[in-house]
Amino acid sequence: MAFELIDLRHWHNEPYLIGGLLLLAWVYALATGPLREWLGFTQPVSRWRQTGYYTSLVLFYLAVGSPFDQLGERFLFSAHMVQHVILIYPCAILWLLGWPAELLDGAISRLGRLGFIGWFLTRPVTAAVLYVVTQSVWHIPELYDMALQDRFVHVMEHLTFFSTAVLFWWPVVTRSTRWRPLRLPTQMLYLFVVGIAFTPLFVFITFSDNVLYPTYEFAPRLIAGFSPMDDQILAGAIMKLSNVVVTVVGFTIIFLLWYYQSEGKSTARK
Repeated sequence: MAFELIDLRHWHNEPYLIGGLLLLAWVYALATGPLREWLGFTQPVSRWRQTGYYTSLVLFYLAVGSPFDQLGERFLFSAHMVQHVILIYPCAILWLLGWPAELLDGAISRLGRLGFIGWFLTRPVTAAVLYVVTQSVWHIPELYDMALQDRFVHVMEHLTFFSTAVLFWWPVVTRSTRWRPLRLPTQMLYLFVVGIAFTPLFVFITFSDNVLYPTYEFAPRLIAGFSPMDDQILAGAIMKLSNVVVTVVGFTIIFLLWYYQSEGKSTARK
């Protein structure tokens, strides 16, 4: 193995990364603290929600700011895929869970006419299309390799992955009464359909006859015998398996919520 090629001191401290994360933390602290009542939310925000939100920001930084970023940017496609999995699943989900529905509704009510834009972007069809198209377009070989070579393009890639993932998870995770989520049974169909929509991208990566991205094809080998094609197949497997695992877990949680909701309604009728 040649992992000595990775500089463990390679931590990103660019102003736009650190400043952006601190800005998100500051806005959340204001919204859940001094501005909470102004936004119409009188109850303290629960500790688990606050922990989830700040954990999302920490995970975001560890994914794109730690030495792991160097591993994915210069050496292994599979490591880069792990970065993306972290951004679109735990980061996006925890970020949304950090916002109580009443607090979100209060913030949305302050947007006025601009709220229509947010409503449109969080509609299931819009959100799903943006999410799938963003993931697919960025994996076009020329564009993907450009992101690996140009830091600004790479930042844009990660930001669009995270932001469209937040939109995608909105109809499932949030309980906002203004930008409403899907009904529980429909949420399962939504997750299933989007999982199917990713199949062409998975097939494109996993079953390609050639190494798709020159950066990884000519990168130094960190693991003896682990070829660029092996790395590409592993990346495709990580993409698909993570989607399957998250979908199955999502199905289970949604089904249980649906069951308890139905039981509650049945009890109320008696």
